[in-house]
Amino acid sequence: MSIIRLSSNCSNCSESSDSAICNLHHVKINEHYTCDSFAWKSNLTDERQCGTCSRYGKDSCAHPTKASNDMLCSSWAPLSN
Repeated sequence: MSIIRLSSNCSNCSESSDSAICNLHHVKINEHYTCDSFAWKSNLTDERQCGTCSRYGKDSCAHPTKASNDMLCSSWAPLSN
């Protein structure tokens, strides 16, 4: 049986940098990547609205023309504090 990792991705990992480079593996990363060296960022928020979403204002936003700061969305991804 395979293990499903829902939020264990690079955008939530303490090893990711602001320039989308993994500080551990020294490779370019994105929110779709996972690895066995994943380490949670210390502060994640669970306020599920566009203003706290890591995809807000980016090409990966599911609803870029509708997104607004207080909108709720099922495609929400946590933004580290």
